Amino acid sequence: MSRTTTVDTAPANDVSDIITPQPNQFIKRGTPQFIRVTLALFSAGLATFALLYCVQPILPVLSSEFGVSPASSSISLSISTAMLAVGLLFTGPLSDAIGRKQVMVTALVLASCCSLLSTMMSSWHGILMMRALIGLSLSGVAAVGMTYLSEEIHPSVVAFSMGLYISGNSIGGMSGRLLTGVFTDFFGWRIALAVISGFALAAALMFWRILPESRHFRPTSLRPKSLLINFRLHWRDRGLPLLFLEGFLLMGSFVTLFNYIGYRLMLSPWSLSQAVVGLLS
Repeated sequence: MSRTTTVDTAPANDVSDIITPQPNQFIKRGTPQFIRVTLALFSAGLATFALLYCVQPILPVLSSEFGVSPASSSISLSISTAMLAVGLLFTGPLSDAIGRKQVMVTALVLASCCSLLSTMMSSWHGILMMRALIGLSLSGVAAVGMTYLSEEIHPSVVAFSMGLYISGNSIGGMSGRLLTGVFTDFFGWRIALAVISGFALAAALMFWRILPESRHFRPTSLRPKSLLINFRLHWRDRGLPLLFLEGFLLMGSFVTLFNYIGYRLMLSPWSLSQAVVGLLS
């Protein structure tokens, strides 16, 4: 998305009359708006990955609760990440049409509500359905957050802002695992997930209240043909598919390790508690 207004049909003598965004209109570091954007995107990233990975340390508990194998239990996380990946293909173009903030707020609220509903599910298929919807909803944050920052933050500090946003993702993934594991040991997994969901919903409401509206967003129409063309462009560079594969293998290995390590650590000779497993996960 361009930072400036594109003029296609205006006469030459009218171009000077059209006001385009100037550098001083971007949000600069140290201003109240910069603090609001930073807090909003940090909390959004934190809530996103807390919701995504909160089930990882309690996979052994889910296996016992629903009588499923470790492989089946891990699907509760895998299906979320898979649906998030699928959703990324569509939520970005959707935000181009209806706006950045609207998509991100809706995504956070829907994901939080689906997570709350998952605590009420009595069947394994119900859990998986809610987890799939959570992943699909969260794609609306992951795909749009960076775009919002690149459009609204001054170019001199946009990298700094993106770093803060990514740090929220990392802290969210860590805190989601840690808190869920500890709360499950003391209160049960349903209460633990409800706490994480409530926190995420509060983060969504704060995000809605404090994130400034987009100044440089220009809506574009949704065109399936254009989406397909843009998708194919990513595969024309011979290096990109290798990078995609590298990310897939590295992230897959990382997540798989923590999916199954809890099962081993809760057995002898370690016999660790769920709280300790949550700290290690």
